[in-house]
Amino acid sequence: MSPLSPDPRDAAVVGPEMLLRAEREVEVFVADEPRGAAPGQAAARTTAETLPVAFFDDFYRGRSDPWGFETRWYERRKRDLMLAALPRPRFRAGLEIGCSTGVLTASLAARCDRMTGVDLAQAPLDAARRRLGQAVELLRLEVPREWPPGRFDLVVLSEVGYYFSATDLETVIDRALESMSDDGVLVACHWRHPVAGYPLGGDEVHAALAARPGLARLARHLEQDFVLDVLVRPPAVSVATAEGLA
Repeated sequence: MSPLSPDPRDAAVVGPEMLLRAEREVEVFVADEPRGAAPGQAAARTTAETLPVAFFDDFYRGRSDPWGFETRWYERRKRDLMLAALPRPRFRAGLEIGCSTGVLTASLAARCDRMTGVDLAQAPLDAARRRLGQAVELLRLEVPREWPPGRFDLVVLSEVGYYFSATDLETVIDRALESMSDDGVLVACHWRHPVAGYPLGGDEVHAALAARPGLARLARHLEQDFVLDVLVRPPAVSVATAEGLA
């Protein structure tokens, strides 16, 4: 649960994600096929509700960086890929739903004239305020029931979509589109591996985004671990075309 020495070979083998599962009051089992189903018949996903604020309050309790945003090369690399995928050097107003402790928010703010971060839990927002000071507007809102006012030409859904029920995710996409300017960009990035207890998987989140007629994919980065989509209002015009190079 903690390093035995500074040597990398003595690093902790039981991470915060595994500990979180061990602390739950219930244990979840997922079967690939329902009992009595024909071979190869996929089981329908159980209807699950959006994760409540208590889930995140418990997760952040006593942990300053539970996701490893500040320490893991995986997170830094993913963050750099996302920033590189943005189709414009600057944006007028950015919005990040699920900003957590503000590590990605700080990088996004450097590319935006005005930046707003939203989260459900108080602890990560407090950490984000310590990190960002007054440079970013930080709001505690219960998305999608609550949504920040204003129009944004950059909306970011990073590692947050799978916390919502399928119905609430559709509402999140509705609200994002409603708040996006005509030249707005929606960036979504999500972990693709299954996580017990999450209502949705990352691929399901991006499938819901791809199914929206009001969004067109401008770019995609796909790995075994995560998927990154850059979406705009149709038609999707490439960066080179927008700059007159193609």
